[in-house]
Amino acid sequence: MAIAKAERLMNLALCLLGTRRPLSKRELRESIEAYLEAASDDAFNRMFERDKDDLRELGLVIETVENLEGEVGYLARRDSNRLPAITLDAEEAAALGLAAKVWQQARLAGAASGALQKLRAAGLPEDVDPYGAHSALEPRIPVHEAAFEPLMLACRDRRPVVFDYRKATAAQPEPRHVEPWALECWRGHWYLAGWDRDRGAERVFRLSRITGKVRSRGTRYTAPVPDVVTVRETVASWAGESADRSARIRLRTDAGYPLRAKATSVRELGGGWEELEIPYGHGLDAWLVEFGADVVVLEPAELRADVVDRLRAVAKG
Repeated sequence: MAIAKAERLMNLALCLLGTRRPLSKRELRESIEAYLEAASDDAFNRMFERDKDDLRELGLVIETVENLEGEVGYLARRDSNRLPAITLDAEEAAALGLAAKVWQQARLAGAASGALQKLRAAGLPEDVDPYGAHSALEPRIPVHEAAFEPLMLACRDRRPVVFDYRKATAAQPEPRHVEPWALECWRGHWYLAGWDRDRGAERVFRLSRITGKVRSRGTRYTAPVPDVVTVRETVASWAGESADRSARIRLRTDAGYPLRAKATSVRELGGGWEELEIPYGHGLDAWLVEFGADVVVLEPAELRADVVDRLRAVAKG
């Protein structure tokens, strides 16, 4: 589910749970920013009906009654929407505890700490190690890029951003105007998916290639946010994950471990080089360029030419 829709559903649920009297559609529209941005009354009505149905499918009990002004109103009574007491065994608590410890960023540390406290409040005894046999594990999602936090907040708040971005084939960064959708970690690197205003298309950006500061732009989104953002699928296609052929490359010994992990065969050549056969799909040339002089493409010829062209473009810069 896209962040914008999830946020809208959460706001609607909070309004319905927090009211002491039924709220009309008009009042709900005036209380929720996403509804105010609807292009027309018909668009709002369709959005509201879908959201109401989605909340009911998620288990929220929403009542439809007449309010004091004779309008149809909606509310979700708290006594009708209480969850049963939470009970966790040691393994379930360990799994949730490990998940809560993943985030190490300062802005999220408080939320993670609060989650661990709620685990104990749910019935986990104080003298039970919530991580059990996993107590030696310290899970982390490493984030070294300065762009991560401002982009995370921009995704949450739905704020367009501007940043300088250096492509793998370019020596100098270029400004990009982006409506950020989602951040995702894939094989140790963070990626941002969003709408590139300059190119008028969806794009995925690797955070390590963002240079300088991420600046916010106080304008509204111009493109709809998809319900499903396929960050990993897009990045996987760059890396040749959707491969339908094979490529032969020479790789320096003790270099290019991600390439070795993908290799279907490895042959020792001597002199500090090995020959690998790896899956070949769209975007493999961009990935190979990142390994610089440690990789030499042997075949196919078109892949070799693409890599050479990319390296020349970088050298000219």
